[in-house]
Amino acid sequence: MTTDSTAVAGVLLAAGLSTRMGQPKQLTPLHGRPLCTYAAQALADAGHDHLLAVIPPGTVGDGIRAALDGLGFTFAVNPDPARGMASSFRVAVAALPAGLAGANFALADMPLITAGVHLALLAAFQETDAPVVLAEYGGALQAVRAPPHVFRADLLHAVQDTPDADHGPRDLIRAHAAQAVTLTFPAALLLDVDTPAALEAAARTVPAP
Repeated sequence: MTTDSTAVAGVLLAAGLSTRMGQPKQLTPLHGRPLCTYAAQALADAGHDHLLAVIPPGTVGDGIRAALDGLGFTFAVNPDPARGMASSFRVAVAALPAGLAGANFALADMPLITAGVHLALLAAFQETDAPVVLAEYGGALQAVRAPPHVFRADLLHAVQDTPDADHGPRDLIRAHAAQAVTLTFPAALLLDVDTPAALEAAARTVPAP
């Protein structure tokens, strides 16, 4: 996938099983909108050259397709989301078009991530020769690394060899940590809706549309 292109895809990982929520969190209403639409809208508003959503099979996947209608996403189905997030990375990489410079991976359950966060990551990716551009949240003493992350396209083939796990390509990040660029964002943006309590927190902090 090595290329001289500057095109970057925005990838929404939305195939999770929501085991801690007790219901499909991607479609859980937040201010009257499915939760996944917040992260999807942020990716779409950042002007990525291609948009891809990884979704589960069945009715939940169909619901996500309907929720994202009109935002410009293509879709790839993870046939077995129980294998963990790493499996969704592999599905995404297999579905991305050729000729990309990189891909920006975001999670469907992080509704506070804005288009501005994505734009900052994309600018750092375009302005540097970094193989990976990472986001972290909080101050220097308590920073937490979490998506979205941008990966150079020629690195993505490596995720096809990663084992099943409920996290992203940590080994890929670790292998290129010395050359990575890391941007720091406010800790308040680090909210992933994994539990009913987190959904209540999102209702208090996510601006209503």
